[in-house]
Amino acid sequence: MNSLDQLKQHTVVVADTGDIDAIAQHKPQDATTNPSLLFKAAQMPQYNGLIDDAISAASAHPTKRGGLIDAIIDRLSVNFGRRILEIVPGRVSTEVDARLSFDMTATVDKAYQLIELYKEAGVDTNRVLIKIASTWEGIRAAEHLERNGIHCNLTLLFGFGQAVACAEAGVTLISPFVGRIYDWYKAARKV
Repeated sequence: MNSLDQLKQHTVVVADTGDIDAIAQHKPQDATTNPSLLFKAAQMPQYNGLIDDAISAASAHPTKRGGLIDAIIDRLSVNFGRRILEIVPGRVSTEVDARLSFDMTATVDKAYQLIELYKEAGVDTNRVLIKIASTWEGIRAAEHLERNGIHCNLTLLFGFGQAVACAEAGVTLISPFVGRIYDWYKAARKV
């Protein structure tokens, strides 16, 4: 038994990548993506079909907000998420554009757009987590979304206060930046 299989006996393993082949190889319970991970995966030739489909679909059905590029990125995120959900038994997190992190209304609107794209793709949206920055506005957006049946994963979480606010808002999942918090701890303690 390898180390990953041993770890799976004691915790839930979540892949943090857009590389669908790596997800298939390692068989995590859930997966999370973000724009930089999807950009990296989109450079791989085996995912050209997902890109072509996103461009074609976004061009055929432009959105009122954000323009063609944003529509392509949203569709590409959903294309990757749909494919990932064909592999993982759990959930996938799809991130709202970080530029919306301080705009509650725009974050909510984008979340609804992403969920609608997942529905159009035939995905059970209970398996989708909308990934939102843990700003005050992001937490309020997540609170609204959770009350309306859209599950959220709050990211860019660096401290206890943010975690408490997320808990009080009833979010499904938080994703603390443990590595960055540990980096701060080492620097502050001169470890």
